[in-house]
Amino acid sequence: MSVDWSWIGDHTDELTTLTLSHLQAALSAVLLGLVISLPLAVLAHRVRPLRGLLLGLANILFTVPSIAVFVLLLPVSGLTRTTTVTGLTIYTLVVLLRNTVDGLDSVPARTKEAAEAMGTRPLRTLLTVELPLALPVIMAGVRIATVMSISLVSVATYIGDGGLGQLFTDGFQRNFPTPVIVGVVLTLLLALVADALLVAVQYVLTPWTRRQRST
Repeated sequence: MSVDWSWIGDHTDELTTLTLSHLQAALSAVLLGLVISLPLAVLAHRVRPLRGLLLGLANILFTVPSIAVFVLLLPVSGLTRTTTVTGLTIYTLVVLLRNTVDGLDSVPARTKEAAEAMGTRPLRTLLTVELPLALPVIMAGVRIATVMSISLVSVATYIGDGGLGQLFTDGFQRNFPTPVIVGVVLTLLLALVADALLVAVQYVLTPWTRRQRST
């Protein structure tokens, strides 16, 4: 299986557009998933009877095939980017919700009690104590959700909005392997670069973990 390098040179602009579109869809889904999962995770952490319900619902949504999700959304949002982002967001929720709950659970009770003893209000304790200490676990979920979203964007090709996945369809239809290979490579590179950047973000945001390692 050989690569037609001249085809790559002739389609640089198209490849750039598809790559940016692919990345925008994946990151939008992760950000939206975070906005939804954070308050739900806090609710599941504080109100224990809701934990099983919320996590169970997220798990059920995750078992629905991705193509089926996009098809079910079509009557609502049509062949649009909204359908793509909504479908991807559903898949990020199970990872982000569970990791955020686990992260909040990992915060030592004595730490929260100390904050309360100092007169810190519950909301401030959540924002300045619990979430920062839970950040390493939450970021692990963000990394998984980001890589997963980048890989799933291609499935949206079936509704006409799959980013780099359009290269797969084009290559298979024409029995021309170059677009397929290029699409796979660019998708892998996006996932690797995004994961590396998130590791760097976590490194910057959690300086206390570096001090613990050095100690």
